[in-house]
Amino acid sequence: MQYDVNQDGYYGDFGGAFIPEMLYANVEELRQKYLDILEDDEFKNEFKRLLRDYVGRPTPLFHAGRLSERHGRQIFLKREDLSHTGAHKINNTVGQILMAKRLGKHRIIAETGAGQHGVATATVCALMGLECIVYMGETDITRQQPNVLKMKMLGASVIPVQSGNKTLKDATNEAIRDWINHPEDTHYIIGSVVGPHPYPDLVTRLQAVIGEEIGWQIREKTGKEFPDCIIACVGGGSNAMGAFYPFLENESVRMIGVEAAGKGIETEETAATLACGRPGIIHGSKTMLMQDDDGQIIEPYSISAGLDYPGIGPIHSYLHKTGRVEYYSVTDEQALEAALELTRLEGIIPALETAHALAILGKFESDPDDIMVVNLSGRGDKDMETYIKAFQDEQD
Repeated sequence: MQYDVNQDGYYGDFGGAFIPEMLYANVEELRQKYLDILEDDEFKNEFKRLLRDYVGRPTPLFHAGRLSERHGRQIFLKREDLSHTGAHKINNTVGQILMAKRLGKHRIIAETGAGQHGVATATVCALMGLECIVYMGETDITRQQPNVLKMKMLGASVIPVQSGNKTLKDATNEAIRDWINHPEDTHYIIGSVVGPHPYPDLVTRLQAVIGEEIGWQIREKTGKEFPDCIIACVGGGSNAMGAFYPFLENESVRMIGVEAAGKGIETEETAATLACGRPGIIHGSKTMLMQDDDGQIIEPYSISAGLDYPGIGPIHSYLHKTGRVEYYSVTDEQALEAALELTRLEGIIPALETAHALAILGKFESDPDDIMVVNLSGRGDKDMETYIKAFQDEQD
């Protein structure tokens, strides 16, 4: 379809594989084999079985009645927070661990920001009995302690990263360095639709189960053939692509991605890549990137560890350029308000990442009868310390 990656690994002007020579064999092997593996009946059956019996899919589609009444729209929540490990990340790691085994790799590395991808990777490594090394910035280790403890309990080695601003970008840099030093026996499970081709396409396809379920669940619950609007937060962008991908060719479905504005896009403390960035190369692909006039990366900021990234998946850069998806940005304060609203109205505490998507409700024009789906990409257990501090400061 027109929004798929081309044979050279590009979505329009974005994508590609800008990699060190030492990684060429690994990336090329994956590029040559991933589509055949994904289409193999044995792989598909095992993937579906694990998604059903281990992850707990399909995840529910919940009509948020009180939230709908508050905003004057029909709002459904795709409950990825109810999947095993508490976020959408597990869909990708289950698929990639099966792929790694078929490629003969027995050592797994990953990067993580909010810790959800790290937990999901450590989980599938424990399931399959494979060595797991997770790189995580020291800043994120401090603010995501519950997930750090989970990874260690699962048997993963969590390596603190002290470079840069000690967040997701820096963890990714270290994971790539590790891969360069261990090219033969190691598979890098990238956690989002970022990195060199074929990773953005691979992760999109593995996460597309979210949108596929949304399709039949909306028909079952409303009688409509498809939702009118799908909303998701965007850091690297995997939960958004999982929800969007099956509907990209259907121009009747409006799609909205929400970035982290941090303290405001007019400040230097933001992670809104599409609002503030320019084309550049980061972690093996050409995409929109927050950078200065000399091409040096501008350190991003967000209260949300999972959205604290200076780039974005190349497919999102393409969808932004073509106008197929609308992108907004939401500040820390707006996200916190939205998290509290959902908690008080529906009894669901969302992840801070997801709260950014919720914050856009009521902020754009739409028909009151439109069926909207918000991808509730993760639960808020990991963010409780941040929430408590923020709401205590507000009361003080």
